[in-house]
Amino acid sequence: MELANGTEVQEFLLMSFGGGQQKRTLLLLFFTVLYVLTLAENFTIIALVFLDTHLSRQPMYILLSNFSWLEICYVSATVPRMLYDMTFPHGIISFSDCFLQFYIFFSLGSTECFFLSAMALDRYLAICHPLQYPQIMSQDFCYSLMVVCWILGFLWHVFPVILISKLSFCGPNIIDHLLCDPGPILSLACPPLGIAPKVCEVFMNVVVLGNASFVVMSYSVVILTLLKASFQGSRKKAFSTISFHLVVVTLFYGSVAAVYLTPAGGGQSELTKAVTVFYTAITPFLNPLIYSLRNDQVKEALRRLLRRKMSL
Repeated sequence: MELANGTEVQEFLLMSFGGGQQKRTLLLLFFTVLYVLTLAENFTIIALVFLDTHLSRQPMYILLSNFSWLEICYVSATVPRMLYDMTFPHGIISFSDCFLQFYIFFSLGSTECFFLSAMALDRYLAICHPLQYPQIMSQDFCYSLMVVCWILGFLWHVFPVILISKLSFCGPNIIDHLLCDPGPILSLACPPLGIAPKVCEVFMNVVVLGNASFVVMSYSVVILTLLKASFQGSRKKAFSTISFHLVVVTLFYGSVAAVYLTPAGGGQSELTKAVTVFYTAITPFLNPLIYSLRNDQVKEALRRLLRRKMSL
């Protein structure tokens, strides 16, 4: 990678947030507290499912505990670097580290897309096919489904990342963004860019729109099933469960679509930075509260665990 004057470039400069020292200090404090709370919430969910025999046998909670681990990895792929850049403005990041962050962050994002589809499938089978659900969604199938989500997620962006990393970069090497994102990186590449931008766009659209469509269709069938007069079971409990799922799906896909599926997607405006913060740092904090800690079974498992600890 070389600048126009022939000097080899070994690093990028991440601009992160602008503003004075006081603003950066407040943001640093806010995101540090948010990060610690996010880790605590998601580790709590994992511990509850692992320690409570009732939850650990149910596919929905097996998926939720793995989703919590995914959220821990997802937020850790970006927020610690953001905290570093707030402490040391215009943080330097090497070429290899930048593309490593790009690959890990987008792989985890793709894995989250597949996990949201797996959770939608679980609710579809549980509500629309309750008699076959125990046989279909067995623990073995549930664990296999999780492995497939992780493998697909980490294979999905291998080709786009390699393709973009092979481009020539003429400079400047300043990335006016919070993380190593394909849009800002491609804007620094020397023309011609070849097929790299189109390949990145196609891969992003397929994984986001494909999984979002599957989730929408699954929950549409679920809602129609719940509205039928012949439905056997607790409509209130079922609607409560899927409503939490739909909130999480809407928050994630809404923010991702605002950045990557719009004509100016991947840009470097302050609005884009704000939306990026929302889906990289805030939604992983909100998801445990929405998905699990508002769930009656999870709250009861937490009470059982606390009673056991207090009785020791």
